[in-house]
Amino acid sequence: MSITRLPKITLEEAYAHPDDVARILADNEELARAAHGGGITPEYYRPIFEKLREFDEVRLAGMDAAGIDHQILSLTAPGIQIITDPVTATAEARKQNDFLAEQVARHPDRYSAFAAVALQEPENAVNELRRAVVDLGFKGVMVNGYTNTTDAAHGRYLDDPAYYPFWEALCELDVPLYLHPRPALTGGLTLYEGHPEMKGATWGFGAETAAHTVRLLLDGHFDRFPTAKLILGHLGEGLPALLWRTQNMFDLNPFDKKINKSLPEYFADNIWITTSGNFSDHALTNAILTVGADHILFSVDYPYADNAKGAAWIEKAPISELDRRKIAHGNARALFSLA
Repeated sequence: MSITRLPKITLEEAYAHPDDVARILADNEELARAAHGGGITPEYYRPIFEKLREFDEVRLAGMDAAGIDHQILSLTAPGIQIITDPVTATAEARKQNDFLAEQVARHPDRYSAFAAVALQEPENAVNELRRAVVDLGFKGVMVNGYTNTTDAAHGRYLDDPAYYPFWEALCELDVPLYLHPRPALTGGLTLYEGHPEMKGATWGFGAETAAHTVRLLLDGHFDRFPTAKLILGHLGEGLPALLWRTQNMFDLNPFDKKINKSLPEYFADNIWITTSGNFSDHALTNAILTVGADHILFSVDYPYADNAKGAAWIEKAPISELDRRKIAHGNARALFSLA
């Protein structure tokens, strides 16, 4: 008797424009700079780049082998957020969205997309968000942490009042923002001095993104935008394990901040987390107990993580079959209105 493989949908799956990949791979110094910015080695990054620019045989075959029915694609980090010239950033976001729409159109049953936006120009970011969702059919937006302003040492976080119209548009369109990691601002890198292995996904990415999210939570951002939808990768960047202590210490030391709900309530109402690149039974169990299975979505983090490894894990993770189906595909179908 044959057994049908568990269907899966993934949504932290990266791409890079083939022209950018060709330029970087042709220059070892450029590759080294890109790798350094992500806290990884050039040797690790080179084969990743090869996969980032490919949308056909290799990517689709890997999906098929893992039982992944559908990917939601997004521009790889740091994406548009690292560009310091606002006009250039706005033009690049539009270019990337047009290119990604073409790839989705070639395989519409297998791919959807998150938009790239240039928050360097908030008003134009609203316009591009609307264009991407309404005209191109994108499912939401991917933002890579803070957005650089005048130089790489300065940035604005998503609770900045300049971004309120952008959040209003997200709520009106009823689409989520996926908050993806990037390294901390330059002023915070002294912690990692002499330890480049800590700066990226090994540690620094999660710490930076968790802090960004807590900043939104304690700023009352989800009281201001009660229907906003935020997605975090890597099983919540460690936050499910830290929610109780964070809530307890905030209750004792709120300073001038006041929020209307508890942190777990905001997770129940406004925040979803994905399994991207964190295939841990313990982390998943903790997330289910803290966040609830209805707000957990399967993802791989391709090509930085392996489709086969992620698929094998979720198919055998020690959770109920009902929760397994929700996490693997059911929650994503509901959140993104996928068939």
